[in-house]
Amino acid sequence: MDMSDSILTRLPARLKQARQAQGLSLDAVAKLSGVSRSMVSQIERGNSSPTVATLWNLTRALQVDFAGLLEDQQTARVHVLRAQDVPTIENQGTGCCIRILSPPEDAGTHEVYELRFAMDGVLESPSHAHGTQENLTVIDGKIAVTSGEHSELLKAGETARYAADVPHQLRAVGEARAFLVVKGG
Repeated sequence: MDMSDSILTRLPARLKQARQAQGLSLDAVAKLSGVSRSMVSQIERGNSSPTVATLWNLTRALQVDFAGLLEDQQTARVHVLRAQDVPTIENQGTGCCIRILSPPEDAGTHEVYELRFAMDGVLESPSHAHGTQENLTVIDGKIAVTSGEHSELLKAGETARYAADVPHQLRAVGEARAFLVVKGG
């Protein structure tokens, strides 16, 4: 089966799913899209192949992404980054390995990291942009969190939320591992 046959096989069910997800009848889609009710029905049953213009009108009426409707959903929905391919920073702080878990396009808005601290490792950070917050969850060990003038000691299973628009520090007590979420201001 070539690519165009594969797309045409998926299209009827995807359009019907999109319509039903919106709770729309065939008549409602016809009114919203300018495509006749009978044509919408034929397309959903796989009895008619829509023109690009018809498909465009239907996707706009159903408020679905034109390209997303056609792509192979099994490969489009799960993006895997294998452990050996996760970007890692080892020259920040002392005894701290930072694994970058969030996609590069999220930098500055919503970043996710895994932190691995060697014995008594430290990660010091200058002030980030105004309004930036960090959420640190300790997975193993203990970590002392300092934000500005305030400090707290966290144990495994505990989470701290703190301002990151001031100088801040994470200091392991022994070895530790944590997840850090940084939300830009």
